[in-house]
Amino acid sequence: MTPLRLAVVGAGYLGRFHARLAAALDSIELVAVVDPDRAAREAVAAEAGCAAIAHHRDLLDRVDAIVLAAPTPLHHAIGCELLQAGKHLLIEKPLALTLRQCDELVDVARRHSLVLQVGHVERFNPALAAVAPHIESPRYFEAARLGQHTFRSTDVGVVLDLMIHDLDIILSFVDSPVTRVDAIGQCVLGETEDMATAHLRFANGCCANVTASRISVEASRQMRIWSASSYAEVDFAKHTARVVRPSAAVRAGKIDLAAIDGAEREHFKQHLFDELLPCQSFDPAPVNAIEEELKDFAECIRTGRPPQVDGRQGRDAVALAEWITESMQKQRWQSAAPAALLQGPHWTRVHNPAA
Repeated sequence: MTPLRLAVVGAGYLGRFHARLAAALDSIELVAVVDPDRAAREAVAAEAGCAAIAHHRDLLDRVDAIVLAAPTPLHHAIGCELLQAGKHLLIEKPLALTLRQCDELVDVARRHSLVLQVGHVERFNPALAAVAPHIESPRYFEAARLGQHTFRSTDVGVVLDLMIHDLDIILSFVDSPVTRVDAIGQCVLGETEDMATAHLRFANGCCANVTASRISVEASRQMRIWSASSYAEVDFAKHTARVVRPSAAVRAGKIDLAAIDGAEREHFKQHLFDELLPCQSFDPAPVNAIEEELKDFAECIRTGRPPQVDGRQGRDAVALAEWITESMQKQRWQSAAPAALLQGPHWTRVHNPAA
């Protein structure tokens, strides 16, 4: 098998991971790392054992595909140029800043028959993969993605930075359009929102509450899913999950709590999650999700099958994120206090849409 000739554009935090992991894969030949910052590109290239190049146009005749890990505002312009040059493309999330930009990237990839994959890496999380087969007709989601500010990705708000992972996952499970979004957010440290929470309603009746913050004291990446026949919990950080399925007796309505005596009640208290609501825990073998993402990218190019997260799915996640940020701008924080509790220099960007 001839290795895929690949370059990584962007020598920042994620670009370094992509370069190091790609260099170690038999299915990929890492040709170069590209970045206008000489020190950054040379450091990552030395670590990965490849060339260091200042501009992507200087290597187009040497590669088949590119991982675009440049800052989000550059995704559209560089991505369209690379696709028009005939290069398969894996773009780190989010696909682009706006829905219009995403639509153009998807269209260019389609017209040139190229793989366009989006780096929603949580889709390769083994905990999510473990519970996915047990989720049928989901009706309600709760997701919270919280952490401290890394002072990276300051060019986008927390919705495009963090929440978009959970939006993508929810959209992958719910085969129904979103009909309503209610959201509120808060700018604390910069020009874009650092905290956001949104309530989503789908045409089929499914609902979701999604929260993201990059100003939390403690980190957490969790999702809870209620479906027609099960309840699932996923801890994306710990790579663990569990599924609760009602027993046959519970599903048949044969458990009458009002009729059971004290001894039987005590028994069920001790055996709730092994008899009435059997709980199955998952602790899957750890994998490197970015490595799995790169393998998927290379295989899609080699076989012609669609990627696990294609451009259209990345586009849909950005469309929902855009709807959420628009909803935030319509909300006002109401308080009887003379000053907002967490008011900061950028508070009015969300607190007062007219500012």
